[in-house]
Amino acid sequence: MVKITFPDGNVREYEEGVSGMEVAKSISHGLAKNVLSATINGEVWDALRPITTDSTIALNTWDTKEGKATFWHSSAHLMAEALEALYPGVKLGIGPAIDTGFYYDVDFGEGSIVEADLEKIEKKMIELARQKNPFNRKEVSKADALAYFKEKGDPYKVELLEDLEDGTITFYEQGNFVDLCRGPHLPSTEKIKAVKLLTIAGAYWRGNEKNKQLTRIYGVSFPKAAKLEEHLNLLEEAKKRDHRKIGKQLGLFTFSEKVGSGLPLWMPKGTKLRQTLQDFLQNEQVKAGYEMVMTPHIGNVNLYKTSGHYEKYGEDSFQTISTPKEGEEYMLKPMNCPHHCEIYNASQWSYRDLPKRIAEFGTVYRYEQSGELNGLLRVRSFTQDDAHIFCTADQVKAEFLAVIDLVILVFTKLGFDEFTAQVSLRSKEDREKYIGTEENWEKAENAIIEAAAEKGLKTIVEYGEAAFYGPKLDFMVKDALGRSWQLGTIQVDYSLPERFKLEYIGADNEKHRPVMIHRAPFGSFERFVAVLIENCAGNFPLWLAPTQVFVLPISDKFNDYAQEVLQNLKNNDIRVEIDLRQEKIGRKIRDAEVAKVPYMVIIGEKEQDGKLVAVRKHGEGDKGQASLEEFTALLQKEL
Repeated sequence: MVKITFPDGNVREYEEGVSGMEVAKSISHGLAKNVLSATINGEVWDALRPITTDSTIALNTWDTKEGKATFWHSSAHLMAEALEALYPGVKLGIGPAIDTGFYYDVDFGEGSIVEADLEKIEKKMIELARQKNPFNRKEVSKADALAYFKEKGDPYKVELLEDLEDGTITFYEQGNFVDLCRGPHLPSTEKIKAVKLLTIAGAYWRGNEKNKQLTRIYGVSFPKAAKLEEHLNLLEEAKKRDHRKIGKQLGLFTFSEKVGSGLPLWMPKGTKLRQTLQDFLQNEQVKAGYEMVMTPHIGNVNLYKTSGHYEKYGEDSFQTISTPKEGEEYMLKPMNCPHHCEIYNASQWSYRDLPKRIAEFGTVYRYEQSGELNGLLRVRSFTQDDAHIFCTADQVKAEFLAVIDLVILVFTKLGFDEFTAQVSLRSKEDREKYIGTEENWEKAENAIIEAAAEKGLKTIVEYGEAAFYGPKLDFMVKDALGRSWQLGTIQVDYSLPERFKLEYIGADNEKHRPVMIHRAPFGSFERFVAVLIENCAGNFPLWLAPTQVFVLPISDKFNDYAQEVLQNLKNNDIRVEIDLRQEKIGRKIRDAEVAKVPYMVIIGEKEQDGKLVAVRKHGEGDKGQASLEEFTALLQKEL
């Protein structure tokens, strides 16, 4: 017999070899019908895989992240089977599940496909799904696996196999399709009822621009046709809210190939938006005891070797910069923290001086692959609202709690009311990619877990998502369309203080290491602004709008009074513009609506004679006449 422990702590005994599906059936047939996979001892397994030791279990349905990942991974295999049937001789790369569905990288040889071919592939997938073929897992020796794919003539699978150890290799089979895969997969193809292949893109094999470019086919699938229809409607709404489209429409930012891919250029209105966000956060930080600092955009390569960033980010960084001095090399800054460590090191500190909180709106650089760039969401140059707190071990929890309060304040101010705090811990297996001692990691992880619990945060735990130097609390925010985005982050770090030999003099008059807390409520201005645009569809709250009021005179006769209104509003710190074009008032109003300016004031004869303004609100229309004092008071109240 084996003991199975459920998420609520209950324990049941089953015969050895019981599967997750059989455990589900022992609870209810309704539950078993919806089970897609099972998480056994923290690892996601096929629902039909035998359990041979005492284990913890969580049953994954469509409503779980793990369930969707299993469903979409299986759908990727189904698409690969359809491609082999329709295009004999294709070579397959990788086909993982992603947050929004799945993809498969395919080498069509001398052939190719276009968007019009996707419908044919979808139909083939549904035809194959209706065959109700089981997904069978099979352990294979490395020699047999290599022989199989060499005979098949698939160089990509052979290359993947070369990196795997014998005894760790599994195949998955469904119908006439066999793939190299760790799994997990659905019990059968029967559960895949609706499929939509969305786009075709180019993708270099293994993300390396020196390798061959393959065809990447993106898709999504669902257990019910109604869910697909709902998803497609959501995609249409998302297209309307695309930050790249709205950013261009509102004149917020642009990109130039002459400047370089992934290097955003902030235009005047976008700069005003960013500056307003920065001023808001800086004011809150000053209240919370932070001091502002500034650091260079580059640093000596030895700085990042000391911090570990050179080793960890080397492949994702721009090439080092050689100076005229022989052997001297610099890097574009991949992170701000090494610089802040050196600011701390520039002075001597007592325990009475701690915590020391320093903040910077610092621009950093990463060489993201061109295929991964995506508007402001994924760029090569981005500015973090970065801060580092140097404190004693006894102060960590209190400081962490204070940072949580600051993050929640930011989200509340910007209208992000629904979020989950992700406790990002080390991988349970692969510990080599992390720096620092086991003892310090345990201290840091426990501090985060305790602080999140004390604040009553809705949390999830993700193993393997920690930074290389410490665990994190990542805030996953839901937008107006129900999409989840990772924005703010807080990290506890015992490692960098060791690497940089940071010290303070304790009450015992001895030298001690401080603990370092990294935090960024926005994450980066670029990503935060992109998510903000898509959340509010460019309809910024009044306090944040680059232009808060548009003054619209009906004709030239009223320009002088319109200018008087403009200046009055400016004197009251309102961001205001005036439209003096020789256009009809209807056109001016339409253009202001398109520009999503929160308020318009119309100036005509009645307004001029009575020293009034006719007020219109974006999306709501006329609000009647008001004196300048009344209108200004209305704005100040809303601000």
